[in-house]
Amino acid sequence: MTRLAVLSYHTSPMAQPGTGDGGGMNVYVRELSSALARLGHEVDVYTRRSHIAEADVVYVEPGFRVHNVTAGPAHEISRDELIANIPVFTSAVGTLFRKDGPPDVMHANYWMSGLAGHELKHELNIPLVMTFHTLERVKAATFVAESDERATEEGRIFACADAVLASCDIEAQQFTEFYNANPERVHVVPLGVEHAFFAPGYQPQARRALGLHENAEMLLYIGRLQELKGVDLALETLIEMRERGRDVTLAIVGGPSGESGRVTLERLRMRVAEAGVISRVMFVAPQSHQLLSTWMRAASVTLVPSRAESFGLVALESAATGTPVVASKVGGLITLIEDGVTGRLLTSREPKDWADAVIELLDAGDLGAMSNASMSFAKSYSWKAAAQSVDNLVHRFEETGLIRC
Repeated sequence: MTRLAVLSYHTSPMAQPGTGDGGGMNVYVRELSSALARLGHEVDVYTRRSHIAEADVVYVEPGFRVHNVTAGPAHEISRDELIANIPVFTSAVGTLFRKDGPPDVMHANYWMSGLAGHELKHELNIPLVMTFHTLERVKAATFVAESDERATEEGRIFACADAVLASCDIEAQQFTEFYNANPERVHVVPLGVEHAFFAPGYQPQARRALGLHENAEMLLYIGRLQELKGVDLALETLIEMRERGRDVTLAIVGGPSGESGRVTLERLRMRVAEAGVISRVMFVAPQSHQLLSTWMRAASVTLVPSRAESFGLVALESAATGTPVVASKVGGLITLIEDGVTGRLLTSREPKDWADAVIELLDAGDLGAMSNASMSFAKSYSWKAAAQSVDNLVHRFEETGLIRC
């Protein structure tokens, strides 16, 4: 048994994905921690307390606990405030390590947690595993830069970490291309799918369960409402298809994210009204896994129009339900979709091109074959397999003496 400390400073694995700072990383931390606990590891997740009523320790399941650490005010705070409180979080976690005994390995998630992990590694001599989820220089290459400071700090973490986890070969290549990462310290650990929820089903029944029309074509967008995720392109695709006479609806499942999230939502609502498609667009609050999978089974096509994506968990989960995906040809999405076989990959961000791709799928006579190919592909991804890869890495640390047995 190994004691693993998972750092998830800026967002809790208990938070609802799809709103605020919650997204695929929340799912990743929770599902991977759960799978590691089921392999026999003791997993403690440390996150910043964001609500006053949160207990100090939440026992999620045997071997898996979440520690809510006070670092700044106990409510949602801005990015600048988050950065300013990283030293407070680091100190508090270090105090807990000394009280309870240091873990065998730390696994930091996102660059803010990486800063804490970097300090604790050198202070307490604990091996550090890093998962970035998104990288500043990679995002800047396709979208917009956040800050030079972040890219510099990410470079420091790359140089410090004993292992850096990539979700796919493309992300691993980006590590060396943008950050000159040591390839020997980069390990590809694909994300998983909770197949108990994300599985094929009867589309009409799924639509009835959600109170939707059984026969209408439905597009689906799932994710945070922010520019990086390209939700505006999903809406413009719907508008373009309606202008071509297609009886199609769009469900947007998710909530505002980041400091510009509310602006993005308001802009979407204004565009919906301007285009006269109020009755054809549904804004749906973030959903639990159980209901999220129902939305995927109900959809005709899932749209993933991200401007940058390290992996693309929504695309994989949709594939597992048998719903084809039309996605941007970026990042990890390239490894999850075989163009023309399990979905469509597009380099264009023109709504007419996205509408062409969606209509082509819907009108194809072999949509069932694409659905089956998608489900078959997704079967090879599981959180148990991801946890086993991390478990193998931990054993390698033991063999090389990084972990003092």
